[in-house]
Amino acid sequence: MIERIKVKTAKHTTVINITQRVREIVEASSIENGLCVVYVPHTTAAVFVNEGADPDVVKDILNTLERLVPWENNYAHTEGNAAAHIKSSIIGNSRIIPILENKLMLGRWEAIFLAEFDGPRERELLVSVLRI
Repeated sequence: MIERIKVKTAKHTTVINITQRVREIVEASSIENGLCVVYVPHTTAAVFVNEGADPDVVKDILNTLERLVPWENNYAHTEGNAAAHIKSSIIGNSRIIPILENKLMLGRWEAIFLAEFDGPRERELLVSVLRI
């Protein structure tokens, strides 16, 4: 089963917690044991799992990425968004989360995030729930 999640981002660079929406898809699937694949089919956005309880963790991630990959850096890519492509490549475009007893097996503090690096835009994520 594959479901779509649409997310409108409001800033150039932002991170949005999508955990609850992914949980709802998994629970609606009625799949007891399996895998949940979250994929973003955009080259300037990414998906990651990290701490969702303290918003400073996300701020630290974004600040570190900005230091590592500044927006202006004499890039060869002429569209002006090379930094967004690089950041999304570093983070990655998908995550796999196990499902046990129809629940996402995230750690106690973990959350699933969409990272926007070239917004604002409307993004689509694909959530695949697979029985194993």
